[in-house]
Amino acid sequence: MKTSLYTDSATQPFWQTLKQQAQHTASREPLLASYIHACLIAHHNFESSLSFILSNKLADEVMPALAIREVFEQAYLLAPSISEAAVVDIQAVVDRDPAVDSYLPVLLYFKGFQAVQVHRLAHYLWQQGRHDLALFIQSRNSEVFAVDIHPAAQIGKGVMFDHATGIVIGETTVIEDNVSILQNVTLGGTGNESGQRHPTIRAGVMVGSGAKILGNIEVGKGSKVGAGSVVLASVPAGVTVVGVPAKVVGKPDCTMPCQSMQQNVLNDKK
Repeated sequence: MKTSLYTDSATQPFWQTLKQQAQHTASREPLLASYIHACLIAHHNFESSLSFILSNKLADEVMPALAIREVFEQAYLLAPSISEAAVVDIQAVVDRDPAVDSYLPVLLYFKGFQAVQVHRLAHYLWQQGRHDLALFIQSRNSEVFAVDIHPAAQIGKGVMFDHATGIVIGETTVIEDNVSILQNVTLGGTGNESGQRHPTIRAGVMVGSGAKILGNIEVGKGSKVGAGSVVLASVPAGVTVVGVPAKVVGKPDCTMPCQSMQQNVLNDKK
């Protein structure tokens, strides 16, 4: 049974469950035991484990994992909301993906989750005025996970990037809490204009694979964007849009399409 253990005050209850899952998996699959021990069991809290995993993913021949990990750990210490959001993101994947029944694989293997957490560090650095390091982290995120998110983009919690490959998110994009985005989605601009030039995605939205949402427009709360659609105008709340250019074709059968993940728009209410 899928249950949420996240609390606003701490990641500790979640961490205890995660560690139990890790120990069980390590005992069941000996070939993974040393890997799981290094990534999780050896650590004293969730932040330590997460920083270890992500820094080793991002490291290259020039930038060692230890240096990147120090930046992660400083961010988690000074801005605990970053790691708290990561817990909500893991829970979102477990709740929405029928192929997932525990927290552990999301943390260890899901590049969509990992890419969002790397962006959270880049965004923190951007807000601190450390733009060059933020852009380096963005670059490594793109190279490692095939997800390109400008460090200035704002992403809420409870966000799931499903499969994630090819997602591109522009500088002035805003993604609110509880949004699901599938692979090859672009949240982009329409030219070289300045100012707010990228989309705002409201809470509860699901964006289908390959969709392109372009310009300073809004996708309203609880709406659904069908796969392969090109959205060039704002979308009202609580509707389904599909096509090139996208048009309203119905209404989702629930108030939070991000959770139901029903991608067949033919089943939506007319």
